[in-house]
Amino acid sequence: MTAAPQTVSSSPLRVQARWFVFGMRGIFSLPSLILALSFVGFAAFTAEAGIPVEQAIFMTGIVWALPAKVILVGSMLSGAHLVTAFLAVTLSSVRMMPMVASLVPEIRTRRTPTWLLLLLSHFVAITAWVFAMERIQAVPREGRVAFFAGFGITLTMTNVVLVGLAYGAVEEFPPLVSGCLFFLTPVYFLTSIWLSARHRVVYWALGAGLVFGGIFAVVAPQYDILLAGVVGGTLAWWAERAFRLRKAGAA
Repeated sequence: MTAAPQTVSSSPLRVQARWFVFGMRGIFSLPSLILALSFVGFAAFTAEAGIPVEQAIFMTGIVWALPAKVILVGSMLSGAHLVTAFLAVTLSSVRMMPMVASLVPEIRTRRTPTWLLLLLSHFVAITAWVFAMERIQAVPREGRVAFFAGFGITLTMTNVVLVGLAYGAVEEFPPLVSGCLFFLTPVYFLTSIWLSARHRVVYWALGAGLVFGGIFAVVAPQYDILLAGVVGGTLAWWAERAFRLRKAGAA
């Protein structure tokens, strides 16, 4: 990214506008490019699944977090009950709460309205959170909300448009290309969670979820995602807790 904009001798509104534009420039970063390619894969996924383009576009803007959308579409394809799909997507999105809790104190000021923070929390996902946390310390406190808003809103709207444009194009792609784009979505899902993890138990839960996901896809296909998450996550938590207690006892 280019040098930060100067905020000396400028009106507050002009300062906010400059930092908003500066945040928008983050759309040209590598994380944004990787996410965009993943949303092309999501467009291929929804097209292959028979999801209408308007619904794919709506999901992109409203649900936003890519893993949650993949879970939603997967639940629809498996014929899962509406309540089951709701619980699966909700449990997936709960992981965003610590991200919001850690980001808000970094960007808010005493004059930042609560409604604005609630609005911007919609744009908090792995890519936006990592991008903001890496760069926010270089932004003056009064410009941080505008900076994150510029990046988060631009990132979301760009991918909303991209899904709409890519949806029709991926239908004309050769099967091999469509398959690669489709595979890009779960690859992004797995790698983004792996790279953003900060505790050992997350790695264990991810591995357990992969194993039980394959098992429950055969045993209970309508509830495979929910069961894999609950059972795999619980076992990972129990195993990690037992490991810590044993390590503490041996110390």
